[in-house]
Amino acid sequence: MSFKFRVRKFMKLFKSLLIAPATLGLLAPMSATANELNLAEVSGYSSSEEVQNIGEFYPQELAVTNSRVDGLEARLNEVEAGSFSETTTASFSTDFYLGAVDAGTAATNYPVMATYGFQIDLNTSFTGEDSLDISLDAGNTAAATTSVTEFDGNATGDNLMVDGVSYTFPVGGATVFVADNGDASALFTTACTYGGPTNTLDDCGNVNAGPTAGGVTFGSSYDFGNGFAAAFGYQAKNAEESKGIMTEESLDKYALNGSYTGSNYGVSITYASIEDGVLSTSKEDTYTAFNGYYTPEGAGLPSISVGYEVGDDASAATSADEITSFFVGLQWDEAFGPGSFGLAAGHSSTAENADEDYMYEAYYAYPVNDGMTITPVIYTKESSTTGTDDTTGFLVKTSFSF
Repeated sequence: MSFKFRVRKFMKLFKSLLIAPATLGLLAPMSATANELNLAEVSGYSSSEEVQNIGEFYPQELAVTNSRVDGLEARLNEVEAGSFSETTTASFSTDFYLGAVDAGTAATNYPVMATYGFQIDLNTSFTGEDSLDISLDAGNTAAATTSVTEFDGNATGDNLMVDGVSYTFPVGGATVFVADNGDASALFTTACTYGGPTNTLDDCGNVNAGPTAGGVTFGSSYDFGNGFAAAFGYQAKNAEESKGIMTEESLDKYALNGSYTGSNYGVSITYASIEDGVLSTSKEDTYTAFNGYYTPEGAGLPSISVGYEVGDDASAATSADEITSFFVGLQWDEAFGPGSFGLAAGHSSTAENADEDYMYEAYYAYPVNDGMTITPVIYTKESSTTGTDDTTGFLVKTSFSF
């Protein structure tokens, strides 16, 4: 026997000795039965090119192992799917503002300024009929950015802050909500179809009767059917945290709203009683707002929205205790393509015996796609103050939703 043949035989034996323990170490944990492992088959597998799958000589153990892996993967998937409620949804929006204002003098002119706003809305239902809503806001629009104040953007100093938490649920046939930093008018129906972007005119004349500005809030609404609905809201907002709610020292707002909505028209009336929260005077302001809209059926005709509010300001002087607001707006949907074009005029919270400082605006909201809308607006504000010129502003708002 030649030396080369002996070496070759020894190397073949050595190779088999190495592969057999390694294979045993791999397969031993897989064994769930008392089957014996045939080392000859293992050795044959290591040198045979015909065997392509280890499962050909050890199928039971691999089947058990695959079953265990599949079971573990299923359990992991269950944990991942159950970590969050299936009814939880999130929506995101970002607004970019660009604007400049000309008020006639160098001291009152404001250069072109750019700001942004960001919002996250989280919604969860636990019964299918209720809704827990949380709003998170961020933005750098502040009082100093006067050029874009008409857009009423988020002024959080770039910090992400909780804007409001509310829970809405059914009770009998009514809908009830409670909220912190909410609005008493959250369930109100204001009969207005105008969708202009500016802060002065977007209330459609219902400026004070529908309480906003946040606070501890609760309310209810009821749909009577056939277009009739009614709602109630309460809101407390205090300068001092120790005053509580529904006390003589708290700033309490109570409001009622009734509405009718037809096929192409609607009307609403809103009433609010606002306590001043001053124990020594205990004064109460009242406001009543009337709103209505009409949408003609003819092609190319605009919808018409009007609003008028009258109030009694108990803290004002006797000769100027009446406060009024007025609004009228026209809106063409799908004008010049898929966008909406609007014209509006009105004044807000004008004291009795004072000249109305009317504001006029024109805007066009163009949807670039489902998630992006560009809205330019130009407006002018009259000034009844002697020596102060009218104000003209040009703004562009770009909104993203995702």
